[in-house]
Amino acid sequence: MIETTGKLKQVQNQMRNKESERKRAFLTMEELRQLPEDTNTYKSIGRTFVLEPKSVLMNEQEQKLKDSEAAIASLQTSKEYLEKQLAEIENNLKELLQQDPGLARQIMSMTVM
Repeated sequence: MIETTGKLKQVQNQMRNKESERKRAFLTMEELRQLPEDTNTYKSIGRTFVLEPKSVLMNEQEQKLKDSEAAIASLQTSKEYLEKQLAEIENNLKELLQQDPGLARQIMSMTVM
């Protein structure tokens, strides 16, 4: 159960990261669309800026957007699977505790160190 919860949190963090990446690509595309075609545009590579045509930058941002959306869809599927798995584990645990009240009392009397 702890492992599944950890995996679920990890997937949620990855989804947040991909969502911000998607949003950044979308906003960059929106800003690039407003520029005239003959505008000098630059791509950041480390601490250097390289002159790139606007169309190349647009294509890169579109690809980032598509990749992020695909990753988000995949992560959403993983998240749903893990949530179902976690619910199943919780139900199995509840069922086990209902079948054996002595076990439930024993667990409740334990102290966590």
